[in-house]
Amino acid sequence: MHHAVPEFSFVIPLHNTGEMLRPLLGAFRAEAMTLRETWELVLVDDGSTDGTFAEARRLVADFPAPVVLVELARNYGEHAAVLEGWRRSTGRFVVNLDDDLQNPVSEARRLLVHLRASDAEVAYTFYEEKKHAWWRNAGSRVANACATFLLGKPRELYLSSFRAVRRELIERVATHRSPFPYLDGLILGATNRFTRLKVAHDPRAGGESGYTLRKLVRLACGLLFGFSVMPLRIASVLGVVLCAGGVLLLGAVAAELLFVEARQAGWPSLMGALAIFSGAQLLMLGIIGEYVGRAFLTVAGRPQSLVREVFTNQEVPA
Repeated sequence: MHHAVPEFSFVIPLHNTGEMLRPLLGAFRAEAMTLRETWELVLVDDGSTDGTFAEARRLVADFPAPVVLVELARNYGEHAAVLEGWRRSTGRFVVNLDDDLQNPVSEARRLLVHLRASDAEVAYTFYEEKKHAWWRNAGSRVANACATFLLGKPRELYLSSFRAVRRELIERVATHRSPFPYLDGLILGATNRFTRLKVAHDPRAGGESGYTLRKLVRLACGLLFGFSVMPLRIASVLGVVLCAGGVLLLGAVAAELLFVEARQAGWPSLMGALAIFSGAQLLMLGIIGEYVGRAFLTVAGRPQSLVREVFTNQEVPA
């Protein structure tokens, strides 16, 4: 049976959401009472180990809107989960938000309406105050500064994970199958039509953040090495600078031998110079190795994500 294309799609990655599932779906049930547009909910279970998929399947059976519930075979990360959710969505305007209710459903709806009223293809959010730990906020500022330098991001644009996109933009980026997806890099490379909206950011309703230091470092590597060769250029410049420094140091030693009584070089200065040059060489080898490793895994066909099961709730009467 043919179903009408919904106006809005809400995409939410889930990871060990547990007790937050009921209030999360409850917030959407409450919003359904006032939401005039047709809409759907796309939930992507990103390899949860606490029974999130089974519980979500039980809770959405009588949901008042179409639901697509996707279970990934293991944990692939937020960006891969959101990208899979975008592919499974069908709405003309799609918003992705976290499962912790720090981004209220009413704000997600307001973001979609804002995008629809503009000629932009993506709407990013920014906050007066983010209710995250200080180290998360500091990391966000560093990531945004790097994105401006490496990817040409407009300075006034804040790259938030709470964003809304048009269907046309999703069709351009959803074909990306690299095992190291970075959504903002894909978006910045596919459009220059941006808009911004200031939204509320609530304290976390429950549970703990799934972002560990390791995952944040992995995300930073996606930004640094996934969409720019600037680190290689920086490594090249560093090599030139160190080579020039070595030539100057050699000239200073030669001048000392010719014009000044030769002195035995001290071990501290020698070890310091060796440490600098050896460290720089290892840094450059590491950068090159990161690019080579990513290229190898991509060519070898490492999957971006694998779907174990897809569940849709029963047809909802118009």
